[in-house]
Amino acid sequence: MDWKTYGIVTTAVICVGLALGITLPLVSLRLDEWGYDAFAIGVMAAIPAVGMLVGAKITARLAGWLSTENAMRLVMVCSAISVGLLAVWPSYALWLVLRLVLGVSLTVTFVLGESWINQLIEDRLRGRLVAVYGSAFALSQLCGPLLLGVIGTDDDIGFWLSSGLLLLGFVLLLQATGAPVVDAASTSGRALMGFVRKLPAVAWAVMLFAAFEAMTLTLLPVYLIREGFDAQRALFMVGAVVIGDAALQVPIGWLADKLSRTTLYKACGLVLLVSSLTIPAILQSVLIWPVLVLFGASAGGLYTLSLILIGQRYRDDALVRANAHIAMLWGIGSLLGPLSTGAASQWLSSHALPLLMAIAALVFIVLAWQRGAFSDVAVAAPQTDRTA
Repeated sequence: MDWKTYGIVTTAVICVGLALGITLPLVSLRLDEWGYDAFAIGVMAAIPAVGMLVGAKITARLAGWLSTENAMRLVMVCSAISVGLLAVWPSYALWLVLRLVLGVSLTVTFVLGESWINQLIEDRLRGRLVAVYGSAFALSQLCGPLLLGVIGTDDDIGFWLSSGLLLLGFVLLLQATGAPVVDAASTSGRALMGFVRKLPAVAWAVMLFAAFEAMTLTLLPVYLIREGFDAQRALFMVGAVVIGDAALQVPIGWLADKLSRTTLYKACGLVLLVSSLTIPAILQSVLIWPVLVLFGASAGGLYTLSLILIGQRYRDDALVRANAHIAMLWGIGSLLGPLSTGAASQWLSSHALPLLMAIAALVFIVLAWQRGAFSDVAVAAPQTDRTA
């Protein structure tokens, strides 16, 4: 296994996570200061998801034409420029366009980066190393809101810092080689429904986590502020969610190499359901802190285990196409999550965010318990798992 390349690609994606962790809440809080309502903020949060759908369709062709390595380097630069322009042009309409471009660029980064990492990893280490990648990415997102709480939201330092981090990721990727070989004729958007039919629980888990991540970094701070918390405390509470995501992924990955991966999958869904339903009742209690940690850990576990199941099934061009399907599903989740939550928060209930997450977790549980839900994936962890 090429440990150097694994470290470089993981570090580059960490730079992306840190930049997102700073930029996403900063955009939402800036719009809230400008007087935009929850639905308008939800629209802004959802726009990158449209870019994700576009990015997922062009990723394989771009990687085939330029090579996977060069495609990742190119989109890192595009992402840096898009974030920098958010500071230069403080306009709602222009921000929609920039966030659309950012969505395309970041989608290509994640599809190729996760394919690259999954291809490098040996299956006996897959659970742990995919979890380390996921945990590092989540930790980088945690540091984003924490840094934003320190540097403040009154000026544009957060945007410029994020742009610099993305350029650092580009520099790191100049040293990486050995990415999956992709056929330029591949069409990443083709056969999405076939992928969903084969792996319905995995498909739903990806959309669920995409919605969770988009809402956590964009609408959760606004939700907490409107429930009476100041901006700094709200950002630290968002940090608690991401701490849960980051801290428990490695233990989950370790268990995935030892126990039934599908059992862990179902357990994460149950914990997410319970924690989502609990949040509104104990929001003003000190008990909210451990619940927020479990909320983040269970949602992150669903995505980590999805990557593990996909990585043990596909290689090279097929792996990139599978991750492109995941990116399209991610885009759908990122689009529908903030839009539905923003609308429901404004017109139905102030607690729409945790309640909609509970509904999504319940749907996952139903899908995961269906007979044959994982029949297209060799779900056995090495020499231990007997479930199929």
